Amino acid sequence: MLHGSMVALVTPMSGEGEIDWDSLESLIDWHLEQGTHAIVAVGTTGESATLNIQEHVDVIRFVVKQVAGRIPVVAGTGANSIHEAMELTQGAKDANADACLLVTPYYNKPTQEGLYLHHRYIAERVAIPQILYNVPGRTAVDMQADTVARLAGVDNIIGIKDATADMDRLKEMQSKIDQEFLYFSGDDETALQFMQLGGHGEISVTANIAPKLVADMCEFIANGDLPSAQQIDERLAPLNRVLFLESNPIPVKWALAQMGRVQQSIRLPLTDLSEPFQAQVLVALEQVGAI
Repeated sequence: MLHGSMVALVTPMSGEGEIDWDSLESLIDWHLEQGTHAIVAVGTTGESATLNIQEHVDVIRFVVKQVAGRIPVVAGTGANSIHEAMELTQGAKDANADACLLVTPYYNKPTQEGLYLHHRYIAERVAIPQILYNVPGRTAVDMQADTVARLAGVDNIIGIKDATADMDRLKEMQSKIDQEFLYFSGDDETALQFMQLGGHGEISVTANIAPKLVADMCEFIANGDLPSAQQIDERLAPLNRVLFLESNPIPVKWALAQMGRVQQSIRLPLTDLSEPFQAQVLVALEQVGAI
């Protein structure tokens, strides 16, 4: 059920920094129209780190209700506190999310055994499908393939979002995991290569801006049409690059505001896109027909 283009959806906010529910509803409807295959609510791109627990669960509940079963909803519920991660994951289950995405505990810098015990603890206590999320560039901890393989044998742990952009890491995980397990790219620039090697899809920042293009690329790969997928990937390449000129989700929220889909608002300590980068983002938006 989980495959293809899974947008890591932004959380729209008003000028005062409150959640903009009207814009969130509009974004969800747009993704449904554009063919997005699944929505990831309140992940990194959804500013999970700056929402409080009640807001976090409210957004998940809102997305689930608006999607109304038409595509899967994955809830970002990871935290570096085991109790907070448990509370968020249980909240997502209660909101009827289809699965949860749990980032490795950031800042704490746990050992591999700590990572294994953390994720196993949650999976054994909250009966909802769970996807591991390894993004060492943001968390300062890297879940190794051996640890992923151990966790793949735990009930409720169904896959991983790998944002290392390391294809050898993907191959290593595949070689160590015998059972059915889902692999999702967390890096737009290398997602096509990842899916060529057997990945099941991508959890995408770029899909916020060009949802149909990303969805089409994933479908072409799934159908074995590599030339068509490569054409789209080449077209998306400049956008993939500029959306990380500053920390995600700074560029993508600024870009959506230029497209008129959200108000320009982001919570501190994140700030609006720096002026020297704005022209590059506008050019990339024009190239994909977003503005």
